[in-house]
Amino acid sequence: MHRPGAGFILPNAWDGGSARILEQAGFAAIATTSAGIAFSLGAADGTVEGPEMLECVARIVSAVACPVTADLESGYGATPEQVAATVAAAVELGVVGGNLEDVTRPGELLSIEVACERLEAARSAAPTGSFVLNARTDSYMLGRPDAFAETVRRAERYLAAGADCIFVPGVEAAEEIGRLTAAIGAPVNIVAGLVEPVLDAATLRALGVARISVGGTLARAVLTLVERAAREMAEHGTFGFAQGAIPYREIQRRFSR
Repeated sequence: MHRPGAGFILPNAWDGGSARILEQAGFAAIATTSAGIAFSLGAADGTVEGPEMLECVARIVSAVACPVTADLESGYGATPEQVAATVAAAVELGVVGGNLEDVTRPGELLSIEVACERLEAARSAAPTGSFVLNARTDSYMLGRPDAFAETVRRAERYLAAGADCIFVPGVEAAEEIGRLTAAIGAPVNIVAGLVEPVLDAATLRALGVARISVGGTLARAVLTLVERAAREMAEHGTFGFAQGAIPYREIQRRFSR
């Protein structure tokens, strides 16, 4: 699936219900979203600790039959050994891949050397060929003026450290995405809906993108619907939001095992 230009859509779930709906829509695999999981817990992105995040990932894995890849943020550990333990725990849950970021909180790029050590540790904890290690680099997200050159430089090192795919969130221009995929020459993951303009899958495929995820965008869209419904009830006393909702019996049937 991870071929330059293949552009397969990998939607992101934040709980068992969203995972089940995505699977029933026909997606061959799904991903988790750490942001969406945090939002579902009433927390900000980046504030959920590793054990709680893995519990949420486990519930998603158990809710579906399709393969699941997990957003493991920065690996939930200060050392490469702790990152390896996180990845090993995720593998034990049954996930088939994972994202690993090259940032610390509140948002500084790790040195390339440190990031590579963490990727090597992650790779050692996950079976090559059956676990897709998706190395995320945040040069664009952090607004670095040298984002293109830094991303390409890091991608080369991350691939050598064992990454299978390079995840580059925050790229805005289509031309820039095309330059990145050409320069990296390996599978590239782009997240749709994070920045404007929102490019469609056909356009991203033509630009050489291998994997298209949506991150927390779908979760944010659902929360937007909740907010609109809340305002409708609070301000107008009406319940128009209920029109078109999946009928109770239907969702009971679809969620029954």
